Amino acid sequence: MTYKKKLIEVSLPLEAINIASAKEKSIRHGHPSTLHLWWARRPLAACRAVLFASLVDDPSSHPDKFPSEKDQDKERRRLHKIIEDLVKWENINNSAMLDAAKTEILKSTGGNPPPVLDPFCGGGSIPLEAQRLGLKAYASDLNPVAVLITKALIEIPPKFADQPPVNPVDLMPGEKWEGANGLAADVRYYGKWMRDEAYKRIGHLYPKIKLPSEYGGKEATVIAWLWTRTVKCPNPACGAQMPLVRSFWLSKKKGKRTWVIPKIDRSKKEVSFNILKGDGNPPDGTVNRNGATCIVCNVSVPFDHIRNEGKSGRLHSQLMAIVATSGKGRIYLSPSKKHYSIALQSVPEKPPESVLPDKALGFRVQLYGMTKHRDLFTPRQLVALTTFSNLVSEARNKVLNDALTAGMTDDGKGIDDGGTGATAYADAIAVYLSFVIDRLTMTGNTLVRWNPVGQKAQHAFGRQALPMVWDFAETNFFATATGSIDAAVKLAANPIQYFSGKQGTVEQLDSTASLGQVDNCLICTDPPYYDNIGYADLSDFFYIWLRKSLGKIYPIIFATVLTPKKPELIATPYRHGNDRSAAKIFFEQGLTKTFSLMREKQTGEYPLTSFYAFKQAEAQSDGNAISTGWETMLAGLISSGFHIVGTWPIRTEMKTRQVAMGTNALASSVVLVCRQKACDAKITTRRDFLSELKNELPQALRSLQMTNIAPVDLAQASIGPGMAIYSKYSKVIEADGSEMTIRTALALINQSLDEILAEQDSDYDPDTRWALAWFEQQGMEEGPYGIAEILSKAKIVAVNGLVEAGIISSGGGKVKLLARNELDRNWDPTQDKRLTVWEVTQYLIRELLESNEVSAANLAHKVGAMSESARDLAYRLYGICERKKWAQEALAYNSLVVAWPEIMRLAKTATDKTGQVSML
Repeated sequence: MTYKKKLIEVSLPLEAINIASAKEKSIRHGHPSTLHLWWARRPLAACRAVLFASLVDDPSSHPDKFPSEKDQDKERRRLHKIIEDLVKWENINNSAMLDAAKTEILKSTGGNPPPVLDPFCGGGSIPLEAQRLGLKAYASDLNPVAVLITKALIEIPPKFADQPPVNPVDLMPGEKWEGANGLAADVRYYGKWMRDEAYKRIGHLYPKIKLPSEYGGKEATVIAWLWTRTVKCPNPACGAQMPLVRSFWLSKKKGKRTWVIPKIDRSKKEVSFNILKGDGNPPDGTVNRNGATCIVCNVSVPFDHIRNEGKSGRLHSQLMAIVATSGKGRIYLSPSKKHYSIALQSVPEKPPESVLPDKALGFRVQLYGMTKHRDLFTPRQLVALTTFSNLVSEARNKVLNDALTAGMTDDGKGIDDGGTGATAYADAIAVYLSFVIDRLTMTGNTLVRWNPVGQKAQHAFGRQALPMVWDFAETNFFATATGSIDAAVKLAANPIQYFSGKQGTVEQLDSTASLGQVDNCLICTDPPYYDNIGYADLSDFFYIWLRKSLGKIYPIIFATVLTPKKPELIATPYRHGNDRSAAKIFFEQGLTKTFSLMREKQTGEYPLTSFYAFKQAEAQSDGNAISTGWETMLAGLISSGFHIVGTWPIRTEMKTRQVAMGTNALASSVVLVCRQKACDAKITTRRDFLSELKNELPQALRSLQMTNIAPVDLAQASIGPGMAIYSKYSKVIEADGSEMTIRTALALINQSLDEILAEQDSDYDPDTRWALAWFEQQGMEEGPYGIAEILSKAKIVAVNGLVEAGIISSGGGKVKLLARNELDRNWDPTQDKRLTVWEVTQYLIRELLESNEVSAANLAHKVGAMSESARDLAYRLYGICERKKWAQEALAYNSLVVAWPEIMRLAKTATDKTGQVSML
């Protein structure tokens, strides 16, 4: 098959994409993640870049326009600059930037770009960004919560684009409303109406509290009630209701340190709580990983006892502290009998009776007697959430009446029937108001921790799990802090203004059976991550409330009591009789079926791209470190007829991941770039496979390095060219006639990468080659002089010459590479008669880390072309550090490469009369 090679098959400005993706983690205002939680949501920046680069031609596809490598590199830099601008959050709705991207897409697609399909839409990032780039988006998912989220992103807003709001406050005749701003305004208005109506009905359950005289004695709004779970002490001589407290801290803020102090009455076997503040410290918590301690009698209590009590319904709660707010910030108060009594008055009507799974990924609460979803909430929370859910229907009716009054036409069809009139608009507002309820549930349950550093409630989904929490925060839905309905409405409404575009289509489908009606599309997707996340079990937490509010609006989506479990494509042993092997087979077969359907849908003109997040390594019984999910993903693609041509690592936690090098924290999202394998693909042998690796991988590696890919990403990205060779064949035959496994192929690719990097050593001066070999053996530690002498013979240098060169120190029978802080502070490369790449690399890093990029650029300017060799050496040294797990040293070499484009820019363009880089 002949096709034009796309930019993503050759190069990407990976560091710019990674920086933008990481920055998204801190974006709160307007980011879709605030609309509704979804687990492992792909960064918008990465999705936008991948889609653009999948559609735009690589310059090598047009030798008539770009005949030389120099011409092609120049054009790639221009396209990279578009991507670098495109991925910045501040350009999310920049029409000029988006128009420039759309122009390039139209140019490369003959003015007729393909529709985009994502059959695992999840949080909707990929179809949303396809829509932003002017592409028609199709999406599907088995999970009804994912389907509804994506509908709210790409299907609902375009139906009502440029329409004014219908509420009586914002409705101004003749005023122009662009995009989905009118929709957002109505969500804010009717969200506030819902809050006010709820307060009329249940406001008495959320009383204010009178402050002590030291705070003026006025009434203040409660932000949260802090509770601790209690259980009866098993000591027959005690029997107290012992509090289970992880931490007694309330505030760790400097100058406002506050904590709970337990007051023990051993005669009555009772515990009460007071508040202390100042420079002291609270007592240790009463529960840890090993069990609990009764603070009345000091007996150690195992978790088995607590679990048994919980299963018997004897796990209770006690009010520990109250958090209020005033003009002076947070105020922490001792428990109030009145507030405790009011909390006990709450009696929910028709709370959700849906059952939690017996076992599920990330769930532990069942061990403590929490068997139904209602058990995850206090009675007061159940009353409030039920009230809010009921108000969604009332708000919908109010929207409909206001829309008709405002003159909106009505076709009588609901949003699920394809309607675009007043009825459908009322349904749409109801969807977003239901998301407000889901936001409330995140911080309105008994698995919410109080964060003493941020002095706020921390929602239950800090991880992709629902772990047990011993002391929890019950937020006030009618306050203005985290966990309030005011905050939830704001977080749900703000992103809506950034939506709209071409009409999108979202369906609920099992990807192993159908991908919908779209054909000849560009597929970009984000499949489930093997056994990392139990999406269906987790999303039931939201589904039960969405179904209550929207069951009549979307009867098919909410036809089941809980989300579909059996066909969910994850490798969870719990659904396969605790058989891990059966779970793996289920996942692999399902993934292969889905990829086979994708191959039928995917147009041959464009590559398929698939995100995959995986743990860096999982130890196996044979001693090899591999990733089962990663292998399974590759196997699914290859066996379904795809040829893998690229692997691009996308990092969203760059600083954390670099510091945590050598651990599972290094795990990345990898974008796999795939083409359809030729129907007449041949068979090859291991020998020929290795020969091709040796011939083709060096140039591919050099090309990656020329794009300034960070060393931390080089090994993963180099898998792409290697797998391109392996996967283009129908099979690779081993010497014994068996078929080469993917695991073996990956090992050979990594081995070839090491060999190629080692071969680059021959380009360095003898002193640098010696230093490199010594570093690989000893690092920056001392070693015997005898070994240094033997090594010097092999590299044709002398130890005393290395001392004179300023690379090592030698004495007392020991030799050591000079650390960067030991290097000559007055060193001038222009006066160095024995200049080495090793020195230049270490001095460049010192200037960068101790000073800045300007200082490093000054040095790069002085050493000229040798600076490029220093950058190449940084790649080699990083690889050694990664294998040796020298995290801090590896970070230094990675930093040099990451900063290289700016260093070179400064060195080439900003020199003053003395030849020094100016402080710009």
